[in-house]
Formats: sequence, C-alpha cells, structure tokens
Amino acid sequence: MKFDQNPKGLLTRSLIPFFTVLLIVSAVSCVHTKETTYLQQYDDKENLFAYTPPSDYLIQTNDNLYIRISTPDPQWSAIFNPESSGVGMGMSEAAIQLSSYSVQPNGTIDLPYIGLVEVRGLTINEVKEVIESELRDYVRDPSLIVRLVNNNIAILGEVEAPGLYPVYKDRLNIFQALAMAGDISEFGDRYRVAIIRQGEDTSDIVEFDLTDRNIIDSEYYYVQPNDVLYVKPKKGRYFSINSFPWTFVLSSITATLSLFILVQNLIYIQQN
Repeated sequence: MKFDQNPKGLLTRSLIPFFTVLLIVSAVSCVHTKETTYLQQYDDKENLFAYTPPSDYLIQTNDNLYIRISTPDPQWSAIFNPESSGVGMGMSEAAIQLSSYSVQPNGTIDLPYIGLVEVRGLTINEVKEVIESELRDYVRDPSLIVRLVNNNIAILGEVEAPGLYPVYKDRLNIFQALAMAGDISEFGDRYRVAIIRQGEDTSDIVEFDLTDRNIIDSEYYYVQPNDVLYVKPKKGRYFSINSFPWTFVLSSITATLSLFILVQNLIYIQQN
C-alpha cells in the first residue's frame, strides 16, 4: 500500500470535499432580498391594474347587521331594541351577535313595527339612511348605530399565524391584513398571493405579486368582509434548505474528516 509522503498535500486534498459541501450549502441557503421586499418599482413591467378607488362593502344574503336605535323617548328605544334593552354600549361581541338581524334570502331584515326593510346591495351608510327614513313615521330625531357583525377575513397558507381575523376599520389594505397574521413566513411566495372575494352569486379569485408596487392601484388592494387571503408556498417548500438538519450533517462530516486525517497522519508517521 502506498501513501502520500506529503502530509500537507494529504490534508489539503482531504479538506476539499468538506469545503465544497460548505460552499454549496451557503449558496443555496442564501435568499435574495428581491424575493422578500414588498412594493418594488419595476420600470420594465406593465401595470396590469388601472387605479380603482376602494369601494364600500355591499350587504349580501346571510350577513348579520347589528342595529341599535336610540330615540328621545326611552319607551320607544326599548321597543326597537328588545334584546339589548338595559344594556349599555359596552356590549360584548357575543351579545351583539345574538341581537343582530340576519339578511334573509329575499334581501330583507325584519325590524319591530317597521317590518321588512330591503338592505341587500346597500352599503352600511345606505342601510342607516333607509332605516332612519322609516323611523320618522314613529319618532322624531332617531339615532342609529349600524354595524356589520360578520366583518371577518380568513388568512391562510404560508403565514406565521393563519386564522380568521375580525376587521374593525373601514379601510384595511392587504399588507395590514397580512400583518395581523404575523406576515408571510419564510416559505411563502410573495409573487403568488391569492385573494378570494365572495359575491352574491359568484366568487372572484385574483393572484397578486406583492413585490410589485402597482398592486396599490388594484380594487383588491383593500380587503372586504369575508375575503380569503391565501399565500402559496414557494416551489420546493417541502425540500427547503432551511428545514434540513445541516448543522448535524456538517458536524458529522467534520468529525469524519478529522478522524480520517488523524488516521492518515498516524500511518504516515509509522511508515517513516
């Protein structure tokens, strides 16, 4: 058996596989900032969205409306608010849910004394105006609070905390919505984020590139009640470099190479 008579050359050749693996792992594990930066300016990319002002949500069948009617006469207030009589404005969300009015398949809600009121296809402010107009036949100077109870959005896929989230503001954009879910995870594809918007009869599915600032011109930039945001996983998500136990592998390789070099050096010393 013939061994290398130069221990320095032997050591160099022995370390080559180790450093090769290390360089490959370092190169693959690097994530370019372009993949994780939102709202970038692409001069060579066509803007697919013409600017559309954010639209107000239109009431749909099966929506739940919380309606509280206040009048100068406490007796009339109690008549119009039988479920919440004696309850202050500090009502819990569960209490509001129980005292809400569900929009029937014919698009109406049934109010005490007033009867059926058509609300489907109206905004919250328009519903308020219609009910106030009907109330003037019974009381003077009515005051109304109208809220959409089922004002929630679902955020699914590769985000830090997927789930169903309530929306408490009128204008919530897609980035604020994702922030509620802890932002997109390291495995999420920011080039392929889908929004599912439910209509009365159909649902629209639109896919976005969140790294492109042109998204702010889209009518889907602001989320609406019952929207579903879905962040798709990156290609090769389940074979991700970050999920592989590279620390253990590299440690094992290092230990093996060290043992190999030690044995080779001992053999060299014995031969000489």
